[in-house]
Amino acid sequence: MSLVRSNREPLTNLPTLFENLFNHGLFSRDNFNNSISGTTIPTMNIKETDEDFLVELAAPGMKKEDFKIHLDGNNLSISSERNVSEEEQSDGKYSYKEFSYQSFKRTITLPSNVVDEEKIQARYENGLLSLKIPKKEEVKKKAPRQIAIH
Repeated sequence: MSLVRSNREPLTNLPTLFENLFNHGLFSRDNFNNSISGTTIPTMNIKETDEDFLVELAAPGMKKEDFKIHLDGNNLSISSERNVSEEEQSDGKYSYKEFSYQSFKRTITLPSNVVDEEKIQARYENGLLSLKIPKKEEVKKKAPRQIAIH
């Protein structure tokens, strides 16, 4: 069983897509993780073991409070919205001011009736969001055993 990841973006991104194709080439890694706003979408690794699924999302510079993780049926969504405002003031007037807004949403479709929803764990450390998604006991791969003949 495998997880299915999706990253749905509206068709309004077509001009940017064509521009990227001509400027960077069809298979440039620059094209794979860009959002409509030009910001980078965090990259994701998904690993399946006999016991669970392990999901890693690279998102440096964020805090654990910046993330929202939702499970809706068998769709697991990881999202974030951040507004950053940095400013330097000189005599009550702005000499420099910069606003920044960044958001993303990644969705993973979990296999039906395989995941133990109540035991999903998430941890954010050193720029890496890690999720451990355990499988239900009845679907875990059992070790081979000898069957006695009576």
